[in-house]
Amino acid sequence: MVIKKHEAGSKTLAGSHIGGIGDTQEMIEVAAKHGVMADVEVIGAEYVNEAMERLAKADVRYRFVIDIGNTLKTSSD
Repeated sequence: MVIKKHEAGSKTLAGSHIGGIGDTQEMIEVAAKHGVMADVEVIGAEYVNEAMERLAKADVRYRFVIDIGNTLKTSSD
């Protein structure tokens, strides 16, 4: 990934060449069509501090998804 960075005084503007909204939507549609899904660990908001401790210890295998409204089902449900 190439990142462009422009600095002006104390302000920084940065971006990358990953594509726009259309490219992102196309990628999501291709992933859905082929059953490609992200591996995530869904956690409740009350677990955030423990999750941060796990991040600091490099004890995380999947991306954390914080379910603030407790609306998502976990694999243990």
